[in-house]
Amino acid sequence: AASTPGLSPPASCRPPPPHVTPSPRDTHDGAAVRSALLSLVVHLALRLRRRGQAARALTLALRFADGAGWEKTRRLPEPSAHEEDLRTGAYQLMDAAGLQRARLTGLALKGDDLVDAGRVAQQISLDRARESRLVAEDAMDRIRHKFGPDAVGPAAAMPARRAS
Repeated sequence: AASTPGLSPPASCRPPPPHVTPSPRDTHDGAAVRSALLSLVVHLALRLRRRGQAARALTLALRFADGAGWEKTRRLPEPSAHEEDLRTGAYQLMDAAGLQRARLTGLALKGDDLVDAGRVAQQISLDRARESRLVAEDAMDRIRHKFGPDAVGPAAAMPARRAS
């Protein structure tokens, strides 16, 4: 699970029904929120790939300091378990929340309408950059399998460390 100051996303990448449990601290730091969301995306994508599944939709759930909640689901253009696709969808959901100075206490992301990844059509891509990212994703999955889920990942998903 991501341990970003002020946010405590659940390890399962699924919001506990019916609410996200509030943490003792809250944040309105956009960078910390994006970092926690990216960490959730990475963990969700890894879980989907390990299970041989792909998500057709994503649901983002937010819990605010005043106890209010927000939840929205968005369909993906095509079923996917790739970090790039899930990240794009998750960021679109976060942008749709329209947060400006809201203080978040909880953040959860889940994949919805799951399908067997083997049944997802794969198109031939002429996008070399995307193909390179998918090869790198496969290599990172092998590293995570050997050394644990937090062994490698995007630097932006790592919690900020304060100088002591």
